[in-house]
Amino acid sequence: MSRATLLTGVGELVTFDPVHEGPLGVVRDAALLDVDGRVEWTGLASAAPRSDADEIVDAGGAAVIPGFVDSHTHLVFGGDRSAEFEARMAGRPYSASGIRGTVAATREATEDALRVRLTRFVTELRGQGTTTFEIKSGYGLTIADEERILRLAREATPETTFLGAHVIPAEYADDPEAYVDLVTGAMLEACAPHARWIDVFCETGAFTVEQSRRILTAGTERGLGVRVHASQLGPGDGVALAVELDAASVDHCTYLTDADVTLLAGSRTVATLLPGVEFSTRHPYPDARRLIDAGVRVALASDCNPGSSFTSSLPFCIAVAVRDMGMTVPEALRAATLGGAEALRRDDVGHLRPGARADYVVLDAPSYVHLAYRPGVPLVTRTRIAPH
Repeated sequence: MSRATLLTGVGELVTFDPVHEGPLGVVRDAALLDVDGRVEWTGLASAAPRSDADEIVDAGGAAVIPGFVDSHTHLVFGGDRSAEFEARMAGRPYSASGIRGTVAATREATEDALRVRLTRFVTELRGQGTTTFEIKSGYGLTIADEERILRLAREATPETTFLGAHVIPAEYADDPEAYVDLVTGAMLEACAPHARWIDVFCETGAFTVEQSRRILTAGTERGLGVRVHASQLGPGDGVALAVELDAASVDHCTYLTDADVTLLAGSRTVATLLPGVEFSTRHPYPDARRLIDAGVRVALASDCNPGSSFTSSLPFCIAVAVRDMGMTVPEALRAATLGGAEALRRDDVGHLRPGARADYVVLDAPSYVHLAYRPGVPLVTRTRIAPH
């Protein structure tokens, strides 16, 4: 038997439904009808179909937005890199070499310890309004450890990404091609059943474009979708490779050429920007204004990881994107919700149009603008995640 819940008394409802006001589909003095975890109707509270509701919930004039969609996280790992962060803040430049320290700590951690920590992070995400999230592997870099990370990640989300090609592990430093053979062979074989996506860090000091193409192609042959880490530390060929392979997302995009921007604008590939990384590494922030003005689809994600971006807060990322990356507040909100959904090629989350999952966030604020206007303040009072 179906169950209907009417959320009413909403001061400002963001739906992304074009039948409502502006690009965000805003309704003021609004209501939302949720039937069995799906949005059935949105509109003025005065016009709400109250007779259809089994339960009525009053938002008390608060703003309500779609749940955040965090399309890039690394939540399964061992160890701590706070000393590395402290050293960076004292002037030491960031490099990706610290990943190997996390790899060592993750390999040493028990499965129970990794699961307990993952559960804490998921609770943290949800408390800050994230209702859909992706988790990557990449801190194991052996067959058994990568499989273990993905198996644990799958307990928390269906959006799991095999990132065996994060860096070359120390034991393969003298023979990187042998490691590529492992990633595209036995490691992929073990990990593919637990993954939806495959990813590669296509960057100087990590994997070349030729190695990256080989790894990603092997993944697509196993039915995995493509994601790419690229242009974080400097310009390179990763964006072109992502577009060539119709990747759902190319992530970081800190250093882009004009050709990169043109390619992205003519493709389905979403540029996922990770402002927590630049905040933590003191690299230049990516120029979101340049991308949006060129017609590129943009997402914001946390890149929650112990080295370069140890934040799980998309409200924080929104505030930074507005302050330092040239985004308007509506653009940043869209990037953290509907943009994240596009980066995962999901049409059922990131918005509150009829038929969407009824995943929403109630804010202790009259408007979504407060997400940037009141940075660092815990504005999320309720995170509603529809049952599957």
